[in-house]
Amino acid sequence: MSISVLIVEDEPIIASDIEMTLKAHDYTIAGIAYSSTKAIDLLHRFSPDVVLLDIAIQGDKDGIEIATIIKDKYKIPFIYVTSYADTNTLERAKLTLPYGYIVKPFKDRDIISAIEMAVYRYAIDHNPQMPAAELIPALTPLTQSEYLVLQCIWEGSTNQMVSDKLNISINTVKTHLKNIFSKLDVRSRSEAVAVIRNSR
Repeated sequence: MSISVLIVEDEPIIASDIEMTLKAHDYTIAGIAYSSTKAIDLLHRFSPDVVLLDIAIQGDKDGIEIATIIKDKYKIPFIYVTSYADTNTLERAKLTLPYGYIVKPFKDRDIISAIEMAVYRYAIDHNPQMPAAELIPALTPLTQSEYLVLQCIWEGSTNQMVSDKLNISINTVKTHLKNIFSKLDVRSRSEAVAVIRNSR
């Protein structure tokens, strides 16, 4: 399962670079918006899993105003990707409760890491209780042990924490995770969490 990302960026070269990075890591591009009007249109039409949001964009709203709309109406995670890091901008941005803030220039890994963390944290914040396996068709092939490991991951546990909680070795945790990822057709913890969230 692929996580869908909306890119809101008014510099075509940067937008294209982000798009290539995301596609190379098997993300789905929900769209690229070069203006505030297009961003709001794409949000409404595609309901992405996460939004990468520049602050200075074309149109009658800036990225922070769009972030407020996302938070209030669409309730999906967003990450600022901007060259603005001055105190006033940061203070305005903080009020929108972003799931990340990346300052340009950035490395490809910064984008991927921020998305992984945002999707994962969002799932934890908004779905504190993981539903029973039988309620989610995608989870039915999991064994009881795999389900317990996945439940720990859903709660935000590290491999060591899973090992301690379930009284199993780190290698066993890793084996269960490998099986979980294979059965759910995902490549990371955040994608596994997204499968659960989107199946509810």
